[in-house]
Amino acid sequence: MKHRRIIVTHYGGPDALRVIEEECPRPKDGEALIRVLAAGVSLPDLMMREGIHPETPALPFTPGWDLIGVVERLGNRVSGLEPGQIVAALPISGAYAEFICLPRGELVPVPSGLDPVESVSLILNYVTAYQMLHRSAHVRPGQRVLVHGAAGGVGTALLQLGCLAGLQMYGTCSSRGASAVADLGCTPIDYQHLDFVKEIHRLTSEGVDVVFDSIGGTHIWRSREALRSGGTVVAYGITSSLHDGRGASGRAGRRHRFRAIAIFGLYIAGGWLLPGRKRVVPYSIQWLKRLRPAWFR
Repeated sequence: MKHRRIIVTHYGGPDALRVIEEECPRPKDGEALIRVLAAGVSLPDLMMREGIHPETPALPFTPGWDLIGVVERLGNRVSGLEPGQIVAALPISGAYAEFICLPRGELVPVPSGLDPVESVSLILNYVTAYQMLHRSAHVRPGQRVLVHGAAGGVGTALLQLGCLAGLQMYGTCSSRGASAVADLGCTPIDYQHLDFVKEIHRLTSEGVDVVFDSIGGTHIWRSREALRSGGTVVAYGITSSLHDGRGASGRAGRRHRFRAIAIFGLYIAGGWLLPGRKRVVPYSIQWLKRLRPAWFR
């Protein structure tokens, strides 16, 4: 049986994507063949295509961080699943395909009756948001937090889960996204017209307890300035590496995935060494998935 998948043929723009047809994969021992019903389309996919995400595979590769699918066939020594069952997975790459083989430990059963397209939006964004709130920042009710990119996928997840956690929330966004951010119980800050550090100190006098920074680079240090003494920046993204959806360096066609990691290291060290007790804590869902796989089941 044939199936189709999308591959990245070279690091660069949308022209790097190509649809190929090939034989359907066969599950190995301990694996299940999954027919993909819905695959998430996320910013990390774009960054992998550009070659700047730390998890960027070697060429050619199939993008796709998360998926909802149905079990088509089981390999040997697979228990707890049956053909026809709906499952969720976070493979990090490979979901842009009609079929994919995944280890049993990667698959989480999905309750019946849920829409696959709606369900897939919960996997990467909401797992990221929940773990940053409760396992990186260890938030407590009543604390103040600042969310950068508050109108985005992870940003809105942070606001929704933060509201459930009883947090006082502020979020940077454009004027276009301000109403959506406000509807989620957050005070919007128009980053295009306001200095968010000055605005945070105007609104709170002493700063916030936690900043969730998806931008990276020198922006991490600006986020640190918005903290109160003893606060924490959770740094989880490098969107500063992009400009208009393309690699900001302009060096297309190259794989340069470790450049931003060195900058993270400098700011993490600076957060511990400089006065003010303002820490920078990195969050990486892919490394946490490797080190704490039970948290993803």
